[in-house]
Amino acid sequence: MRRTIRFLRCGQVIELGDFSPTEMLLDHLRLREGACGTKEGCAEGDCGACTVALGRIIDGRLVYEPVNSCIFLTGMADGKEVVAVDDLTVDGATLHPVQQAMVDFHGSQCGFCTPGFVMSLFTLYQSGTRPDRKTVNDWLAGNLCRCTGYRPIVDAALASCDGQPGDSHARNAAATAAALGSLIDGEDLLIGDERRFFAAPASLGSLAEICTAHPDATLVAGATDIGLWVTKQLRDLPKIIHVGRVAGLDCIEDQGQAFVIGAGATYAQVEPHLAALDPDIAELLRRLGSRQVRASGTIGGNIANGSPVGDMPPVLIALDATIELNHGGQIRTVPLESFFIAYGRQDLHPGEFVQSVRIPKLDDGHNFRCYKISKRFDQDISAVLGAFRFTVANSTISAARIAFGGMAATPKRALATEAAIAGARLGDEASWVEAVAALERDFAPISDMRASAEYRIGTARALVLKALCEISGASTRSTRILGAREDRLEPTA
Repeated sequence: MRRTIRFLRCGQVIELGDFSPTEMLLDHLRLREGACGTKEGCAEGDCGACTVALGRIIDGRLVYEPVNSCIFLTGMADGKEVVAVDDLTVDGATLHPVQQAMVDFHGSQCGFCTPGFVMSLFTLYQSGTRPDRKTVNDWLAGNLCRCTGYRPIVDAALASCDGQPGDSHARNAAATAAALGSLIDGEDLLIGDERRFFAAPASLGSLAEICTAHPDATLVAGATDIGLWVTKQLRDLPKIIHVGRVAGLDCIEDQGQAFVIGAGATYAQVEPHLAALDPDIAELLRRLGSRQVRASGTIGGNIANGSPVGDMPPVLIALDATIELNHGGQIRTVPLESFFIAYGRQDLHPGEFVQSVRIPKLDDGHNFRCYKISKRFDQDISAVLGAFRFTVANSTISAARIAFGGMAATPKRALATEAAIAGARLGDEASWVEAVAALERDFAPISDMRASAEYRIGTARALVLKALCEISGASTRSTRILGAREDRLEPTA
């Protein structure tokens, strides 16, 4: 059992053993180190001013990813390299290529957001990608600027990120990878005592044991949601169990007919696998949070927190996903649709945790569609999310799985709509009428800050019709602002 966390800062190993379980990495940088270049803006992972880069070994290669340090627990930095904007200049004088480009292209006015933009672009620079403007826009979706405007920032990115990183971090990559490798010891981690601690077990057995011993503890994967409990709700979470160090919990296994994804796998890790299932899933993942959120957030966390507006659960329910739950080493399998019982309540026993999710692939007879409706296009919470899997034979829908988020207290199947749509004929809109009307038997949505009840039910009806139109052969150019299925992400008239 190790009693300190260890991470790299500027080539040096930092050991800490005296921090609060809920201390954020931003506070460590600003208050402990005095590295004040990193800013706090929204304190909820929305604006990106707090962005730092984390270096870690992924598939044997050093990879830098952006994270929101305002909702990233200090203890979660164990085994990683932390790079802040203060670290980029050479000898405190020569600017990093990204910083110099921001100067040359006038990418900063008030400057408050600039450190976060620089760090997001630093990770793009290190990726070895030579981006086009669309790629840069996607990479910066988690960074907000209220005065400069994005054009000069994007121009700076295009000028500096040439696909051939040559800064000191790139030159020292081998040494950094070796140093990070030396921090991996396979030991369980515990900072604190029985009453108040930050724990990061290293194995599934240790995770099951500590969860059983402390069923009142808060399990944390990426903290993209739980971080806000601390920064916005000001909740005291005395016992934190971080699952990010558990060996094998981030495994992604292709079983041929299905993917089995460990609950600790981040969205950044699963994105290429799930995106290959269907273009709509690829587009949803591109819009799920931001690159900072996807580098930390996990599918397991999205499921376990039970949010009624979580983006992935409706999609997974439509795909007939099941989850494995672990309680003291005993495994039980639950259909995902039955896991969500009521608002804030899941079929999860004290001390039990989500271990993996099994996601069946689509068959030749399946037609899949999913749509996210939100006020902002990028990095926004869904007002309504609809997911549809139709089984079609001889131009007739023989079966359907339909799930919505934002329409009830939990992600929920539309069972009445599914029953009504069975037997509907593609191209015969008159046979769709009963299915659209059945939605009101499935859902009675509420009004809140994101949408009114009337908007939600009206939008859900429209999404059912949209899905049916598309699988009937209508060009997505007539039903989409962005043609994700034909010319993916290309704007249409």
